[in-house]
Amino acid sequence: MSLALDTQACTLCRAEERDIDLLMRWFPDKQSVTNWGGPGFRYPFTRHSFAEDLYWRRMDSFSLRDRDGRVAAFGQLYPRDGRIHLARLVADPSLRGQGFGKRLIAELMRQGRSMFACSEASLFVFRDNLAACRCYRSMGFTRAEYPENMPYADVCDYLTRSLPVEEI
Repeated sequence: MSLALDTQACTLCRAEERDIDLLMRWFPDKQSVTNWGGPGFRYPFTRHSFAEDLYWRRMDSFSLRDRDGRVAAFGQLYPRDGRIHLARLVADPSLRGQGFGKRLIAELMRQGRSMFACSEASLFVFRDNLAACRCYRSMGFTRAEYPENMPYADVCDYLTRSLPVEEI
């Protein structure tokens, strides 16, 4: 089902537990959930394993919602190495390519800045996730030195960007 949503009419809200059920429907196969959640994210998943792998209740989770409460996108953030680290970013599959990912990222950076005293943002992305790579690079993220002792350096990029005061 395709939603008719305006990116500017959406607001960032704390994710709700019911969002887990919706998110599970957005990942129909192992590749899609691995691209999003990383190689440690189990598939097939149960509601319990999905919530566990999502670090539900242990990580700040947000949903981009329209005025009627429909979820357009989801993402998480936490402080990491002096940066706002963005994780598990996803737009509703029926809304991809319409700017919801960019809106989510902008709102998460704004939210992260209010939560943590950071002036940069970071994220990991699989190199073969071309749509995500294009989105992040179009928002000013650039490749940075891969963090020490982090797995998957052979298949992932570590991207960072500064958060200019006038933008956030």
